[in-house]
Amino acid sequence: MVDDVVTELARHGHPGVTATHEFALRAIASGAQSASELGRRLGVSKQAAAKTIATLEELGYVERQDDPEDGRRRAVIVTPRGNEMMSIGARAFDRFRARLAARVGAERLEVTEAVLATLIAERASESPEPANGHR
Repeated sequence: MVDDVVTELARHGHPGVTATHEFALRAIASGAQSASELGRRLGVSKQAAAKTIATLEELGYVERQDDPEDGRRRAVIVTPRGNEMMSIGARAFDRFRARLAARVGAERLEVTEAVLATLIAERASESPEPANGHR
């Protein structure tokens, strides 16, 4: 699935994108506007999140803007190019999911998705935050 989406993104002018980039963009679009917030959402260290933000900035998918509520802080914002990439990725995923549903049946696919969602939720609830604040 990831390979299909990445190939589709490359065909539409977004080469070099990884699943991590798209997950990070979606987290940023939903409110993770700093490396600390992004790290918490992705379950990675602040340093790893900062590196991902820097890569996304180089690729033109995010930009940093002065935070109007805190002059010491710069918020990370998804650019129009980043929104385009997420839109193309979502459409590619929907096409992949439709093909998969046609192969295995919609009901089996829904059950599989429900099981995976349960496993993800359980894993998230089992992951204690280390004492030093890093994962």
